[in-house]
Amino acid sequence: MKKNSFNFKRNLFKISLFLFLIPFLVLAEGEDLNKICPEFVQNLDENCNKLGTAACKERLDTCQKYYEDLGKQYQSQINELSSKKKTLQNEISLLNQKINNLNSSIQKNSLIIKNLSFQIQDTQESIDQTNQKLNEVKDQLTNILRFQYEEDQKSLIEIFLANESLASSFDKLMALNSLSNKTKDLLKSIKDLKAQLEEKVNLMSDEKDKVENVLLTTQVQKEESENIQQQKSSLLKETKGKEQLYQKYLEDSKKKAQEIRKKIFELAQIPEGQKITLEQAYSLAKEVEKISGVRAALILGLLKVESDIGNNVGQCNCPTCNYPNISWKQVMPSKQWGYFEQICQELGYNPDKTPVSCAINGGKVQWGGAMGPGQFMPDTWLNYGYKSRVESILGVKPANPWRVKDAFLATGLYLADFGANSRNLSNELVAARAYLCGTTKLTQSCRIAGGPAYASSVMRYASYYQDLIDQGVFD
Repeated sequence: MKKNSFNFKRNLFKISLFLFLIPFLVLAEGEDLNKICPEFVQNLDENCNKLGTAACKERLDTCQKYYEDLGKQYQSQINELSSKKKTLQNEISLLNQKINNLNSSIQKNSLIIKNLSFQIQDTQESIDQTNQKLNEVKDQLTNILRFQYEEDQKSLIEIFLANESLASSFDKLMALNSLSNKTKDLLKSIKDLKAQLEEKVNLMSDEKDKVENVLLTTQVQKEESENIQQQKSSLLKETKGKEQLYQKYLEDSKKKAQEIRKKIFELAQIPEGQKITLEQAYSLAKEVEKISGVRAALILGLLKVESDIGNNVGQCNCPTCNYPNISWKQVMPSKQWGYFEQICQELGYNPDKTPVSCAINGGKVQWGGAMGPGQFMPDTWLNYGYKSRVESILGVKPANPWRVKDAFLATGLYLADFGANSRNLSNELVAARAYLCGTTKLTQSCRIAGGPAYASSVMRYASYYQDLIDQGVFD
């Protein structure tokens, strides 16, 4: 392994000397990744052929980190804009509520003003009627006083000539005086009524003025609120536009990172059907670590337990297997059959000649049916989305559970789904157990299947590989 590492470094030195002759393709200090990486990714195959495998790998690693960092920046901008958008939406909602309340107040005060206007009008009409009545009483009183005055001016001779008795004349004067007093009282009453009505009009006018001032203030507040609402709505629209733009940038950076990731996997030259070396396995596991967050050492440790890192994918159902005559239907639960046939058909494999795992004890089948280096059961591969997720990340269809690259990636994704990407040893142990049992809970069936011992074995191998990694054996 040390010799291979030395040869690799020597070859890398030769390649570096060659690349010195084409500096325009090599990243130099101070060069702008914003220009270099987009141009490089635009034609990956051609640029990689010009650079050579080692230099291409270095450029891919650099640009992959560039796009991942760019994606983080875009995501940060999106999160900030999303927070701003929510704040604006809340503020607009509060303003809409305020405007609705102000509209209600305007309608209410408008009705009050209208009602007061009607009351003032009615009262004014009553005042006009009272004035008319007052004038009539005044005329009556004037006539009475004039007649009374005329009677007072008559002499006794005029009274006698008029054939009126003195008593009769006196009675008439008394009656006129009484009528005059009553008319005066009526006049006073009408004047009092008029004063009351005028006071009522003044009070209602004052009230109307107050309500009109409130109405005017409310309308001003409404206009101000509507202006602010329009400004915030415009800002919200602009924010949504920016968010959509950054979403587009984010998707583009993810797409570029995926293209680079796919190329990195392509450069891991692992011929199908041949045994994988530990160096090749680490190279793949390291790339899966970047995608899934799961430690490369844990991926290697689990695959060591599952399939000797892809070197033993099953000993039943194939001509070169230890048990070629034990078919997949014998080792696989019947509920898995349809899924297995579907996978084989899509890949163009003969289901009767494709290796699957099996446990044989005393000539009897104990269990089996798992596929490829990652030892996925057919329904898990299809129904739990690992096939589609591998296809989405690598951009290659159909994903193949027997292909080393696909199996490594699916294994990393599975472990991450159960918390191993936290890199917490306790969570890694639970995720390793879940890989066998399908659950993080230590159920009775998981105990029977050997879950605790299985997880411990995985973690021992993971510790061993982590030591090699820390010592720089693979560098």
